[in-house]
Formats: sequence, structure tokens, C-alpha cells
Amino acid sequence: MATTGASPHLPSPITIFFVIGGVYVAQSVIGGLTMLGLPAVLRAQGLPLDQIGLLYLTVLPWALKFLWSPQVERFRLPSIGRNRSNIIVLTGSLIAAAGIAIVGLLEPAQLLPVICVLAFVALVASTVDIACDGYAVEQLAKRHHGWGNAAQVGGSYLGSAIGAGLFLVLVNGIGWQSACFGMAVMILLLSLPFSLGPAAREVVAQRVHVPSLVTTVKRPEIRRGLVTTALFVAAHKWGLSMLGAFLIDQGFDLATIGILNGTGSMFIGLAGALVGGALVRAFGSGAVMAGSLVVQALLLLLLAYVGQGGMLPPAAILATAVASSSGIMSIGFVALYAQFMDWSDPRQAGVDFTVFQCMDGLVSIVGGLGTGLIAEHFGYVSIFGGASTLCVAVAAPIYLLLRRQA
Repeated sequence: MATTGASPHLPSPITIFFVIGGVYVAQSVIGGLTMLGLPAVLRAQGLPLDQIGLLYLTVLPWALKFLWSPQVERFRLPSIGRNRSNIIVLTGSLIAAAGIAIVGLLEPAQLLPVICVLAFVALVASTVDIACDGYAVEQLAKRHHGWGNAAQVGGSYLGSAIGAGLFLVLVNGIGWQSACFGMAVMILLLSLPFSLGPAAREVVAQRVHVPSLVTTVKRPEIRRGLVTTALFVAAHKWGLSMLGAFLIDQGFDLATIGILNGTGSMFIGLAGALVGGALVRAFGSGAVMAGSLVVQALLLLLLAYVGQGGMLPPAAILATAVASSSGIMSIGFVALYAQFMDWSDPRQAGVDFTVFQCMDGLVSIVGGLGTGLIAEHFGYVSIFGGASTLCVAVAAPIYLLLRRQA
């Protein structure tokens, strides 16, 4: 029997690229619907920004999933037996799809029950993500990490195109309930290639390593990586937390924002992920992350200018929003997630990779809740301007930290 968690005969990188990409797209359909699509629907119905910001509570499972990641990894990688990644993904996808269907039976303005159901869906989806991330790190050689992260980040943008773009178009055209049912079916279909593909054909293996959080936190590169992640995510994401609501207040309707989210994510975000994978191979993660922060700062300044009453053509506002939320962010996050893979131990990749993602989620929660309150009382310019300043402030420290570590 094999003595490691990886299969003795690895599937081709292209096969892994596509099957993990399908899972990441499905995960991001849920995230796009919750964090981008639903806020625009709620704002169109007149809900205040501070209540819309409560949707970021659904990110809590993503911030806390490190707590149960060792148990998931021990189930996924038994001491003797087959890798169970496909079982976790299939079961979780069925439950998540059912949850989205239940949301469709509720009215979006019933905010508390909607948040509770979506939080449970996020709990299930985050558990699926532990298994998929661990499988990806095991199956991909280090030289393919950049492309694996292109699948991950590109899949997230394609999922956002469906969950935030197509979803809003469907809500506008066929109604809330039918749109939610359509998203539930989409989640199932996207997860099947992983569940029925190479992950379902794992051989019996013997494993001597027991995954644990203690092993993770003892490693100094993990601790430095967490600081890097917190700075990078805060700079990139905080300024965009209220972007959908901002566009509504600028006079754009749901259908326009849906098309913006959809085309921006599907084309610009996906292209940015592929470009990011190539740039990481050519220049390294540190340079790509720092460069993305500098460009993001400029784009956020443009949004701040509009937020304080500056005049730009509607097309220019939309172009800036797409470039900021899809293009530049996708390039930067491919580089960040490539670092996640490099820092992760393949024997317990689901635990290590999860710890970094939890930092991402925790910082996103703080930003989402905080920016909703700040925007409600001080306006959008305080959000965009503050985030632009943060991007500039952390670009050089992140570059130097990663360069020194390399």
C-alpha cells in the first residue's frame, strides 16, 4: 500500500484543473449570490446599508472552519483506506443546493431567516472547500500551483458571474424563487465532475501523519503568511464591500449590475486569473501581489471621486468597478493563493490551506460589517478613500516580507 496521502498514479494536471475548477465555481455561485447579488436586491427594495452589511455574518463559517478542518482531514485521509474527498464534496453539494432552494421559498426582505439559512449553507460549503483544497494541493506538483490557483480564482469569478450576474438577471426576469431554484441546480451540476471523476477512483493507502492544528501553528512560515494574508485581504476587499449598493445609489438598475457582475467576472476576472497564473510563474507572488495593490489604489481613488460628487460617464464608472472588483483583484488573489499552496504541508494540506482562508474570511467579515456602518453614516468616499490609502501602505511591506521569505 502507498504510505502517503497522495495517489500513487496522479491524474493529469489538466484533469485536476477542470474538476477542482467545477467545485470552486459551485462554491462561488453561493458566495456571489450571497455577497453580491442579494445586497443589490435588498438595496433595490429599500433596506438600509447597515442591515445589508449583516449579510457578512454568513462569512463566519469561512472564518472559523479551521476549527473543524483537522477532523475533516482525518476523515478524508484515514490511516488506512481510500481518499474520501469525493464523498465530502458530493454530500456537501447536495445539502448546499437544498439550502439555496429553501432560500427561494423565503422572501429576500425576511432578512433574519435568509441569513440563518445562508449561514448554514456557508457552513456546509466551507467544509466541502477544505476537502477540495486539500485534494488540489496533494494532486498538483509545485510547478503547477500557479495554474491550480488560476483554476481556483478563475472558478471563483466564473461562479460570481453566475451567482451575482446571471442570478440578478433571472431575479429581474423570472422572479426570486425561480432564480434561487436555478442556482441550486447549477451547484449540483458543477460539483458532479469532481465527485464522479478521478477523486472517486482513489486507491487504498496507508498514512502515518495525523493532521492537526498544532502542527500548523508551530511553523513560522504559517504565522508570517497569516500576517501577509490579513494585510492583503483588508486592502483589496474592504473598499469593495459596498460596491453593489454604491452602484444602486448611482442610479444603475439590477439588470445592469447583474450584467456588469456577470460579464466582468466571466471575462475580466477569468482572464485576470489566467494572467495572474502566468505572472506568478514569471515574477513571483510578492511582486504580483504588490503590483495589484498599487493599481487597486488608483481605481479606488476614482470610485472615491465619484462618491464625493465627481462627474464621470456611466460607462467609466462601470469600467472602473469591473477593473477593480474583477481584473486586478483576480490577478492579486491568484498570487496570494499560490502562496497558500506553497506554505501548505501536503500531508495535511486541508488544514494548512484552511487556516489561511479563515484569515481571509475573518478580515472580510470585519470589513463587511464595518464598512456598512461607515458608509451609512459617513458616505462612500470614506470607504473608497480609506481603502486606497491602505493599499498603498501595505504594498511594500508585503513585497519585502515575501521576498525575504523566498
